[in-house]
Amino acid sequence: MPDTPRPIRSYVLRQGRVSRAQAAAHEGLLPLYGIEYKKEILDFATLFGRRAETILEIGFGMGETTAAIAAAHPEKNFLGIEVHTPGVGSLLKQIAAAGLGNLRLVQHDAVEVLRDMIAPDSLDGIHIFFPDPWPKKRHHKRRLVQTDFVALLAGRLKPGGYLHLATDWRDYAEQMLAVLAAEPRLENTAEGFAPRPDHRPQTKFETRGLKLGHDVWDLVFRKT
Repeated sequence: MPDTPRPIRSYVLRQGRVSRAQAAAHEGLLPLYGIEYKKEILDFATLFGRRAETILEIGFGMGETTAAIAAAHPEKNFLGIEVHTPGVGSLLKQIAAAGLGNLRLVQHDAVEVLRDMIAPDSLDGIHIFFPDPWPKKRHHKRRLVQTDFVALLAGRLKPGGYLHLATDWRDYAEQMLAVLAAEPRLENTAEGFAPRPDHRPQTKFETRGLKLGHDVWDLVFRKT
């Protein structure tokens, strides 16, 4: 029997400790704020109960930045994608604590969610902050930001919508810049890397790194 190709994934699952609070939030709050993966296009107006700009975040980690952005912009809708249960549980806790009615989550692979659940030309913005850099050269093929994935992202953005990426790895930043610049539907809003936009809060981890002399590179492109 011939081998069947393995599907491309936007992540590699790692075993991580789930605290009792995260597990309780995951069990009790995911039915309230989570969206089940289905091969059906989401209707944002129905999902959020209103028509508003909708921003997608891919790989929100433990969710502090996501929650802060959603709290600071109640006029916008936010949809977060993450596969790791500790982070999903953590953000669910923050949603409930802050009463963030403008934020929903999908715990699933980002490629499949984008392909099967997000309509073309429907997003006003996409955030990808500090994706796994896979620093060893032999692992670079596992990096999220690749040509095919950026083409998928560009297709889901509205004309005029933006794509905002950030990383603290110089060689990944340069790869991101090259891949984004090669996508014909996107144009850079800066000459190279961009200043950190006001909508991305500086994390505690980032602040510590900057004090130690570590750099962070932001990229902001718009769909033409």
